[in-house]
Amino acid sequence: MRVFLRRTARLVSLALAGLVVLVAAVALYLDFSLGRVPAFTDYAGRTAPAQGTNWLLVGSDSRDGLSPQQEQDLVTGGAADAAGSRTDTVMLLHIPAGAGAPTLVSLPRDSLVPIEGHGPNKLNAAYAYGGPTLLSRTVEEATGLHIDHYLEIGLGGFAGVVDAVGGVRMCLPQPIHDPKIDLTLAAGCQQLTGAQALGFVRTRAFERGDLERAEHQREFLTSLVHKATSREVLFNPVRSVPMAWGLADAVTVADGDHLDDLGQLGYQASTAGEGLITATVPTNGGMDMPGVGSVLFWDKAKSAELFTALRQDLPVPREALSGAR
Repeated sequence: MRVFLRRTARLVSLALAGLVVLVAAVALYLDFSLGRVPAFTDYAGRTAPAQGTNWLLVGSDSRDGLSPQQEQDLVTGGAADAAGSRTDTVMLLHIPAGAGAPTLVSLPRDSLVPIEGHGPNKLNAAYAYGGPTLLSRTVEEATGLHIDHYLEIGLGGFAGVVDAVGGVRMCLPQPIHDPKIDLTLAAGCQQLTGAQALGFVRTRAFERGDLERAEHQREFLTSLVHKATSREVLFNPVRSVPMAWGLADAVTVADGDHLDDLGQLGYQASTAGEGLITATVPTNGGMDMPGVGSVLFWDKAKSAELFTALRQDLPVPREALSGAR
């Protein structure tokens, strides 16, 4: 009996050791599979790192890897529409160093900001001019915050992740119809597929246009994170394995970021729960600017108050939050 127990214990130990090695190998492979870009540059006068951690979250209109059928299914637009690279979504996530809730701030793509070497223009023009590096610098100079990490996802990758977790449930207060992207959603609670979710976060068919779209993007992102980190997904290999592979293949991070950084990001966002503060940078109207198009102005006083609080790792005053949830 003792011999049998010793052999059983040895076999269990070997099996556990093998499992640890397998998990480590998979983690290394997933980390190696992440797309990486030089998202940051140490330019003169760059803001120094401060308390807390700042992520720049970007949704691009990249069609890389999409077949013609996938482009049709996702209604991404034709080749003429796809010329150049743009960003449909730009968000700043501040995770405090100590106690306190993370703050997720939408930076509307039509925000008028100074872009190094190009003068005042829309925020998403920075990405078109110089990719992630110029976009991150533009955000740093406009907000006064040091960006520590970068995460970008394209059209197909976004839809694929949503489908991998089995769709995301959203409750819409009113129906949405946008013939430009072939999107029709009924009012009420429903499970959105990847294609539907992509249309939901891209449409601007609202009275407040880009500002309302930014609210929907934050709502959907928080719902997606909660679904992806739920027991329903994490403890179900049919969902968790495709999600992990899909994420590694879909996202692009800064060249200094790794899988454990993404794990920390997901953990912080999911554990914040209802405590997560979401808002849009305060705006103060807009105008049609010759050669640029329709732009939004930030409210200088309120936006300065918002970013000063984040830079000092302090709670953001309620009056400095626009569209807060």
